Amino acid sequence: MDDLFSLQGATVITILGMALVTWMCRMTGYALARRVAITGRAKAALEAMPPAILTAIIAPMAFSEGLPEAVAAAVTVLTALRLPTLVAVAAGVATVVLMRQIPF
Repeated sequence: MDDLFSLQGATVITILGMALVTWMCRMTGYALARRVAITGRAKAALEAMPPAILTAIIAPMAFSEGLPEAVAAAVTVLTALRLPTLVAVAAGVATVVLMRQIPF
């Protein structure tokens, strides 16, 4: 069992190599982004990515948990259309807390 969790030289080199490659990929992206002018459709697509990614992560979880979470997600989205993000998040949290108190 001791061998299972011990770090061997090849394992350490592999982990450090993967970390280096990951870091290099990120830095290359930043370096290219500074030199390339992004306009038009590409800019619109890049600006739409954060909400799309958040929706892809949060929506399945919100709608698979139950009614309080689904209602809270809807309240958060509707509130975020008119009010600041912090207020929308607070409204969503308050909604899920209150709805969990109601027996269904």
